[in-house]
Amino acid sequence: MHQIPPFLPDDAEVMTATIELPPGDPGTPPHRHSGPVFGYLLEGEMMFELEGEPERVIRAGEAFWEPGGDVIHYQAANNLTDGWTRFVVVMIGVPGEPMLTPVDEAELEARRDRRAPRPTAETGA
Repeated sequence: MHQIPPFLPDDAEVMTATIELPPGDPGTPPHRHSGPVFGYLLEGEMMFELEGEPERVIRAGEAFWEPGGDVIHYQAANNLTDGWTRFVVVMIGVPGEPMLTPVDEAELEARRDRRAPRPTAETGA
């Protein structure tokens, strides 16, 4: 993957982590990052959704990224019910700010129009 992020924080802090999600795990609730995040899926499948983009499945061997800043990261869930999903992330953050900040229900409701349409059980679309 080759990506030019929209910004890099001055005097950025960088954190690398391996994330392991058991079968069916929904991952971290909606949140945002203070800077860009880059990742690589080691094993399994992840349902990935960023504000303004449709949810999509990322599979082992694929890279992903998000711009950070004001963009809400809705989900990074294990898409498998019978296997683990593991990925490595490199988070670039603003010094003194958390790498990950949860988004509350009131903000999710206020920004509902920014979320891409999602498939429904009734339509399957």
